[in-house]
Amino acid sequence: MVSTPKDLVIIGRISGLYGVRGWVRVYSYTAPRAAILDLTPWTVRRGDRWSPWALAEGREHGKGVVARLEGIEDRDAAARLIGTDIAVQRDQLPRLGPEEYYWSDLEGLRVRTVDGQDLGVVDHLFETGANDVIVVRGERERLIPFVKGQVVRRIDLSGGEMEVDWDPDF
Repeated sequence: MVSTPKDLVIIGRISGLYGVRGWVRVYSYTAPRAAILDLTPWTVRRGDRWSPWALAEGREHGKGVVARLEGIEDRDAAARLIGTDIAVQRDQLPRLGPEEYYWSDLEGLRVRTVDGQDLGVVDHLFETGANDVIVVRGERERLIPFVKGQVVRRIDLSGGEMEVDWDPDF
């Protein structure tokens, strides 16, 4: 896996084609999904290289987002982008309030129980209908609900730790 430069935050992925004029389907990690269209320019990973791309056009389409990048004029050129990550410079993201976090900031944090037992490291997060879920990899994989106050007790970004009220046997 190619590592992401520290100043980039992945905000989506080009997931498919839309039409024959160079448009692509975009799986957006932003909330709301169409907010990805406001975060430009995009930086797209092609192979091992990240390259800036201007967004020519974009819009919501059904429950998703479709877009066309500058210089991509036909289906064949668009097809070469399928599966690529979309990132932006960290300073393009809106400032967060206290006790708010971007998922990318939580990835890599050491997770410990309130009793100090090490559960592993936050690998990634994903959405469910009820709440977000933290995937923690240690001696085994654990799925822990991201419920601040109840389950997630403390997040220390500078110290690289997250404290959770979670049974290590679960």
